[in-house]
Amino acid sequence: MKSLRSLISWSAFVLMAGLLVFSALVYAASEILLQRFVDGRLLVLAETLAEFVERHPEFFEQSGQDTAPTTELTQSTTEQHVLPDVTHALRVFSADGSLLWRSSHATVEGPLSPHVLEQVRLKNILFETLDAPDGTPARLLFLWLTGKGHVRYILQAETSLRHYQETLHGLVFLLALGSGATLILAWVGSLWLAKKVMAPIEALCTGAETMSEADLGKRLEMDSPYREFRRLTQAVNSVLDQFQRSSEVQRNFCEIAAHEMKTPLTILQGNLEVALMKARTAEEYHEVLLNNLHQVERLIALTRPLLTLAKFTSSKPPVNLVPLALEPLIQEIVDELILLADDRRITMRFESQPVPFVLGDAQWLKQALINLLDNALRYTPSGGAVSIRLQAVGQEVVVSVEDTGHGIEPENIPHLFERFYRTDWARAKDSAGTGLGLPIVKEIMDAHGGNIYVTSEVNKGSVFTLRLPALAQQTVPA
Repeated sequence: MKSLRSLISWSAFVLMAGLLVFSALVYAASEILLQRFVDGRLLVLAETLAEFVERHPEFFEQSGQDTAPTTELTQSTTEQHVLPDVTHALRVFSADGSLLWRSSHATVEGPLSPHVLEQVRLKNILFETLDAPDGTPARLLFLWLTGKGHVRYILQAETSLRHYQETLHGLVFLLALGSGATLILAWVGSLWLAKKVMAPIEALCTGAETMSEADLGKRLEMDSPYREFRRLTQAVNSVLDQFQRSSEVQRNFCEIAAHEMKTPLTILQGNLEVALMKARTAEEYHEVLLNNLHQVERLIALTRPLLTLAKFTSSKPPVNLVPLALEPLIQEIVDELILLADDRRITMRFESQPVPFVLGDAQWLKQALINLLDNALRYTPSGGAVSIRLQAVGQEVVVSVEDTGHGIEPENIPHLFERFYRTDWARAKDSAGTGLGLPIVKEIMDAHGGNIYVTSEVNKGSVFTLRLPALAQQTVPA
């Protein structure tokens, strides 16, 4: 497994590779520029001699001449101040390659080779790099020129490359020195950076690894001046906050579920023990069995919503979201519950407006609406009314369930969606309730990306409002 330290070390190697490539490019570019500079000076020198030949064509008719026509051809003022160690030499050959004249700096050489003669005739100007007799490389230029009477000559200009080589060697030294110093600084800096980065992370890891369930109330601290590390600490502490809340909710859920299940189980046990203490008549046994059956039904009514909540608290809620029309779904639920409302002499109304489709699961949305309508019918007295309204509000589809029941006290509204929470009035009204219906509705709405809101006034009734995101018209199936 890779570590941050190895990543920082690799960055130093990447820097080294980058410096090597940069140094190679600088060296290659400098070599090309220096060679162009040398060739340019040779060409200027050769063109100067060519002009002299045009002005004094009789100069080469004097055989045995081996001195320069003028000193300014081979040693200009610029060379004396800038390149004092650079020696230039000039030679003039006939068209057949025989030496006709040489400057004072030039050594005696034989005639030109046929290969050079052919290349000069083809290219007019030819550059070559050869080794001088003393081993120092020299740059040569061959220029084809025509004198008076169309007499053709080959001009050779030569300069030593010693200063050229010394310049390149100095450049290599400077590049090596600069790259080495940069690499050392980068390596030391990477080690320092790794230490500065890893120290707070190590402290954070140590604190997290040594934390147990008993320490969930504690929070990690990091004394770092850097904003990113403080943000990391805040993120870890935020996760710990969520984990603590989830742990507390789970613990409370288990405690309350155990308490709720304990009552019917205790009654079952007591009934069976009493029934077994002595012989009973058939009617007495029948009464005990009916009582036990009632307690079993309470346990089943409790375990079903518990299993539903367990499904929705998993990592993947059991919903299959598809484009769905709410009006026929709600109408179906109203048709199923209208008989129950009539038996309790409660008026049930469904008011609908044209609304777009929603992305939902028909089974679970139906369950949520049934839970709300069941509560509304249960806590609405005879002669009351329950209204279901469907409408579009902005980019949402809103379903509201309004009743004319007892209403909910303001202090109880924030706790309505807590598991097993029931108001005192609801417990007195219906002792068989579980307090899980509204939490299930909340979980179903969260799985659909929606929300549920409650407004209520004591002795006037309550309104439960479901809000679901509307589906774009272009995604609605035809």
